[in-house]
Amino acid sequence: MRRDYIRSTLLIFASIVIGVVGWSGHVLLLPVALGFPVLWSTSQSRSVAALVSAAYFLAASRGLPQGVAAFYSSNIWPGLLLWLGASMSFVTVHSVLWTKYPNVRPFRYLLAAIVMFIPPFGITGWAHPVTAAGVLFPGWGWCGLGLMTAGLAGLVTRTWPAVAIALIGFWLWSAAIWTDAKLPEGWRGVDLEMGASLGREAGLQRQRDMIATVRGAASDGVRFVVLPESALGFWTPTVARLWTGASGDTDATVIVGAVMVDPKGYDNVLVAIDRRRGRILYRERMPVPGSMWQPWRSWFGENGGARADFFANPVVSIGAGRAAPLICYEQLIVWPVLQSMLHDPDFIIAVGNGWWTDGTSIVPIQRAVTTAWAKLFAKSLVTAFNT
Repeated sequence: MRRDYIRSTLLIFASIVIGVVGWSGHVLLLPVALGFPVLWSTSQSRSVAALVSAAYFLAASRGLPQGVAAFYSSNIWPGLLLWLGASMSFVTVHSVLWTKYPNVRPFRYLLAAIVMFIPPFGITGWAHPVTAAGVLFPGWGWCGLGLMTAGLAGLVTRTWPAVAIALIGFWLWSAAIWTDAKLPEGWRGVDLEMGASLGREAGLQRQRDMIATVRGAASDGVRFVVLPESALGFWTPTVARLWTGASGDTDATVIVGAVMVDPKGYDNVLVAIDRRRGRILYRERMPVPGSMWQPWRSWFGENGGARADFFANPVVSIGAGRAAPLICYEQLIVWPVLQSMLHDPDFIIAVGNGWWTDGTSIVPIQRAVTTAWAKLFAKSLVTAFNT
């Protein structure tokens, strides 16, 4: 009995370490998350598997309580409640599908992995180990994703040490030749450090400052400039006229985050602006649950909250290319990027407004994840974040 207790404690502690290290924001450390399936499969009981799952998920998403407290300017308790609540889907899926029968275990784990990257459970499917495919198999595309899936299944069998050795070999090989994802030709992403004022302070002077920032970035043959999520504030006819008028003496197109509001709620969007017009380029498929996306409002006849377009506009046309846009939260879950990759875009656009994540690893994790997906499918990547 004491031996089982010690073993369970070690499994939980190891799961915490894997969650912290694997999701530290360093792209080459993402494969550390592959230790989770091994720990899950070696759990002695369903209750231990649940604790191992909780330890991994909570450790991987450890920045959430602090970030939520900063976002709402409140104490830590709302963030802690959201942190624990969000972990319930991950823990429930992995505890329900755990089994003591080794021959069935690979199929159960694959089912858990699939359930956690498609809605509804995929809505909070953070820290998915399959994300490491981009590090182990850069450029292999769907074949690499298939190998990663097979590897996940192999890690929950009795032959997991051999599978782990093979995956570590791919990891070391990849790390030895690793290069960051390339920037699309003629594109430039602009990171900002405007804190909480971005998107909230939208007066004329702020708009002029943003236009000046774009002018400074649109040089040396740059034809497309990307600004972070919410950088434009509210997208209105007045803002559109101001920006199109200011673009009259430049050939650059600006891709910038904005918000479109109507009586029923709002859309988190990317807008494309050039000298001729401004248009909605992309509507966010999955806003942040809770703080932005609040579907329960409609149950009580209320309006408000961000709309989720789910499987709409997975790719958009811009210039002569096709892009897969990912706004903030969409970078942390699996299905939006895989849906986009089914349409074979030319590159990925990843933007975010992460001022509220100061002191956490959330923005570095977003950068690491988007880099991993871009590397897996051999796509160029342009990013723009506000901190």
